[in-house]
Amino acid sequence: MRFVQLQDWLQWIEAQHPREIDLGLERVAAVVAQMNLSLAMPVITVAGTNGKGSCVALLSAVLSAAGYRVGAYTSPHLLRYNERVVIDGQQVSDAALVAAFDRVDRVRGDTSLSYFEFGTLAALQLFSDAQPDVLVLEVGLGGRLDAVNVVDADIAIISSVDLDHEAWLGNDREAIAKEKAGIARRGRPLVFGDPRRCEAVLTLAEALQLPLYQRGVDFDFVREAQCWDWRGRSDAGGDAHLAALPLPAVMLDNAATVIQAVQLLSLPVDEGAIRQGLTAVRIAARGEYLQLREHGLLLDVAHNPAALAHLSEQLAELPPTGKVVAVFAVMADKHVADSLAALIARIDHWYLPPLPGVPRAMAPGVLREHLLAAGAAETAVSQPSELAESLAAIRAELKADDCLVVFGSFFTVAAAMQAMPATAFVESLH
Repeated sequence: MRFVQLQDWLQWIEAQHPREIDLGLERVAAVVAQMNLSLAMPVITVAGTNGKGSCVALLSAVLSAAGYRVGAYTSPHLLRYNERVVIDGQQVSDAALVAAFDRVDRVRGDTSLSYFEFGTLAALQLFSDAQPDVLVLEVGLGGRLDAVNVVDADIAIISSVDLDHEAWLGNDREAIAKEKAGIARRGRPLVFGDPRRCEAVLTLAEALQLPLYQRGVDFDFVREAQCWDWRGRSDAGGDAHLAALPLPAVMLDNAATVIQAVQLLSLPVDEGAIRQGLTAVRIAARGEYLQLREHGLLLDVAHNPAALAHLSEQLAELPPTGKVVAVFAVMADKHVADSLAALIARIDHWYLPPLPGVPRAMAPGVLREHLLAAGAAETAVSQPSELAESLAAIRAELKADDCLVVFGSFFTVAAAMQAMPATAFVESLH
């Protein structure tokens, strides 16, 4: 075995491939052919610009409530790599990941694998070993050429389609939709959770002769005051209706999309499991609001225009009546400039820390210029030299009815969570 510690494996894997993002299935498929994997269980693959993680969390919660052992693969992680691979509700251990990485390394031969490809193959090995009842796989980037797409999906989900990762996926919504729809398979259901029409999705559905379920056409939801109703189509093709559902801790469009997918699954799931899953679902840093003892805290990995627009809407509905301060940092390739004006009206002061060790991060000075151009006052924008110490000082100035909003890159939210005492999060649950 090359290494016995997980961190050593991760550092080594990260340095092996010449490109951080290198889309294509040839390398992964070549290694899979040597791994003798057993993945005969139903597979749900989730792609989308926003909402992928929420859909995976919802599917896991509902299917677990129905009594099934679920294998879930997501990326990226916030605090621990182990978050990426969950089997029967538990993150896999360091030892299990080390053994899986060793297995991939032994069979890959001279094939060079990216960090994501190596991790995806390790996850598939763990699923093959554990034999859960169902797999829920989140696409890393795009869909058609993403390593996850080496596995054939029995049900494909596209949560939403918006502009993001244009350098790899295309510069318009139709091009991006075509890439994401590449996870679909001939004759197998595709659930499209975006209510806006995409010709690329319709064209692919016709070419592959697959059943397409579109939000706003085949399924939809209506929100009431403290609950919501869902209408869609069952696996038998008839209409289905679920009334007065509990509000989940995620956006309802993702919940509606997941319920439609569950209706099509070969594994039976009753209404009680759906209700229980909606109540139990939790997903970190996707519009996650916590009322800490010292102040409110909103964590969100919003980093593209559509996600930032939703964050602005959420800020307008925040329970605190005091001031709102933000810690914000994103990658340099994110087109956020046009999305900042709406947020400026919601946020009283901005803190723009650097992200050391993240070469793709947008320079705080550049982000500051975007904010000023969008209408922020110079006195409302600060550039702390680092995050941890400045975060303690920022929090010390907040009161119980104030809110700290940490958003942008996964790196931003993770760094803030690591800088805060663990007791803060524990106390928020009581």
